Amino acid sequence: MPQTITRGYRALLEEANAAIETLSVAEAMPLMDDENTVFIDIRDPRELQREGKNPKAYHCPRGMLEFWIDPESPYHKDIFAQDKRFVFFCAAGWRSALAARTAQDMGLKPVAHIEGGFKAWKEAGGPVVMPEPKPGDRKPGS
Repeated sequence: MPQTITRGYRALLEEANAAIETLSVAEAMPLMDDENTVFIDIRDPRELQREGKNPKAYHCPRGMLEFWIDPESPYHKDIFAQDKRFVFFCAAGWRSALAARTAQDMGLKPVAHIEGGFKAWKEAGGPVVMPEPKPGDRKPGS
């Protein structure tokens, strides 16, 4: 018998977006120079390698978020213990909405996420750096 999903991703996103602050790229860009704001990139490492990254963002893979936030976790990262505003983003703004909601539910405040994610960031001309190729990486066209 197949599983019956009672709350799909659309409902989860709607609930998350109703509970958290959503920033447009235009609202987020000036925060790049705010020492009290930390940008958190929750994309997969392969996405960063392929698409580039925000030069001032801290990378936290989505699958590690809860463990890195919780000071009781053996995986805790000190960056999440700072008294700062955390602005999450992903590729398109879906995972970051859920991540910001989870972080907020865990007690991290204030949090927000970027509407449209890294795609919107790049399209708006936000700063992007490409990572150094790793040994063995194939070059485009090879």
